[in-house]
Amino acid sequence: MSEDYRRSEGREFPNGQNVVSVEPIEVPNESMYPRFTEPIPNVTVRVGRDALLACVVDNLRGFKVAWVRMDTQTILSIHHNIITQNPRISLSYNDHRSWYLHIKNVQEVDRGWYMCQVNTDPMRSRKGYLHVVVPPSIIDNMTSVDTVVREGSDVTLVCRASGYPEPYVMWRREDGQDFNYNGESVAAVDGETLTITKVSRLHMGAYLCIASNEVPPSISKRIMLMVQFPPMLSIPNQLEGAYIGQDVTLECHTEAYPSSINYWTTDRGDMIISGGKYEAFPVDSGYNKFMMLKIRNITKEDFGFYKCIAKNSLGETDGIIKLDEIPAPPSAFTTTQKSILDNQTIRKKGQLPNIQNNDAITSNFQGEAYGEQIRDFGSVLL
Repeated sequence: MSEDYRRSEGREFPNGQNVVSVEPIEVPNESMYPRFTEPIPNVTVRVGRDALLACVVDNLRGFKVAWVRMDTQTILSIHHNIITQNPRISLSYNDHRSWYLHIKNVQEVDRGWYMCQVNTDPMRSRKGYLHVVVPPSIIDNMTSVDTVVREGSDVTLVCRASGYPEPYVMWRREDGQDFNYNGESVAAVDGETLTITKVSRLHMGAYLCIASNEVPPSISKRIMLMVQFPPMLSIPNQLEGAYIGQDVTLECHTEAYPSSINYWTTDRGDMIISGGKYEAFPVDSGYNKFMMLKIRNITKEDFGFYKCIAKNSLGETDGIIKLDEIPAPPSAFTTTQKSILDNQTIRKKGQLPNIQNNDAITSNFQGEAYGEQIRDFGSVLL
């Protein structure tokens, strides 16, 4: 070590490093003193990256430059020598004028003031601040998980985040829809906690807790809010009409969570099983379900009452639809009429060459008189 530097005082700090003071050199002429050509710029660096602090001194002559960590009063380097035992710190210099302090893999403990000093008398120095920023992260063990709550109760979701600067936290629905919050329709709520009073099924869905602090990237956590309620049922049409030979579809709408078990019964209480004449099929949309029952080729025996039933662990409900017979429209060609014409056509095959097919016959059946026309047509054929 240069003779210009003597360790005149040493104090042991918790990190095991000694703080040393440097004996200054007296210079009789002010013009011979070193001078700093520019301030040390404050540096902002993201944790994990490398930092560089620059100190530029003119007219250094035989004086020495030292880097000091101000908050701990620890000398990091003296001129060409590294004093600290921190392996992440190194030194470089250029033309006996520019002195660079390198800090690799910057950590939060490196945040603070750094001083570049020259051993003049009095000592001359400049200082710069190393601002270490940390992107936000969600603290999982302090943040809510997927939550199930009964409709009408209150619920609070919590999201804790860390980072530097301190992250800003907000909540919004994943689907981007507004939601009711304390009587207002809002798109987002600020703060680490989201408290919803008298929660309803409309609140059900995925919520995003988003933390940001202008240090990219922002981070989010997805939390499902599930609202339990017993089944509710609505029927678009409680009275349906159909004519014999027609296909008809009955429809019920249900809402329930947990998801309900849905089925149909006849007016005799028999459960309807899909297959053959009947086709029962649900259409799901979240906690909504559309119950559909298709009845094929209606006969007299199919008219009557049908019940749609929904059950879950919180309760059950049902609704009734009445299926009534209605007259066939004039353009309808029923199975009975087709059978009559087919039999008569077989008996007198080939006697009406101007009639090409049954559709042509059907087109003559209009209004209330089509039954009589069948009889008249039969007599012509005979």
